[in-house]
Amino acid sequence: MTSWLHEERLKAVDAALRDSGPARRVLDLGCGDGDLFVRLVAREDVQELVGVDLCRASLDRLRSRLAACDVRVPRVDLREASMTEPAADLAGYDCALLVETIEHIDPGDLSKLERALFYRMRPRNIVITTPNAEFNPLLGVPTHRMRHPDHRFEWDRATFRKWCARAAQAAGYTARFHDIAGHHPALGGASQMAVFRVAEADAV
Repeated sequence: MTSWLHEERLKAVDAALRDSGPARRVLDLGCGDGDLFVRLVAREDVQELVGVDLCRASLDRLRSRLAACDVRVPRVDLREASMTEPAADLAGYDCALLVETIEHIDPGDLSKLERALFYRMRPRNIVITTPNAEFNPLLGVPTHRMRHPDHRFEWDRATFRKWCARAAQAAGYTARFHDIAGHHPALGGASQMAVFRVAEADAV
């Protein structure tokens, strides 16, 4: 069972995917145990779904979950691989989803992720969610700690939007931002989401 906060994230990402236009070929980067993936395999509008994660154990758990799912996507692929070093055949998908993933990457490797995501894979749409550090006090997280011991960083909204806006402009994407799981007037939501779309001239 997912927490309320995680459920809100999954619903927000699913809505962003539906709003992105036809998304027949989808990448779930950092798919983990597959909380999002097992929902996507039931969608009849998706023709190809690829999950990528570094953790073999997580992928094995996801395979077990898929065995009990009503899989309607014709082509499903799970890969033990790094999203910062993508295979050539992952280029040109309709949408890439990164749900609470980038904060697990060492800050020194974010430039590698940016090159891999916006230039090598270059999907038509990208959806990224990450924790909003400003919201942590409302979750009882002390100021000297992060929400998860494996997090390498947690950004406030200004930092996240600055990184996304710069990456989008440099690569020829537009970026829109949304709060997830709450709309505190000063602190925003528990998570934050950026939705990128490649420039129309490049998408034709």
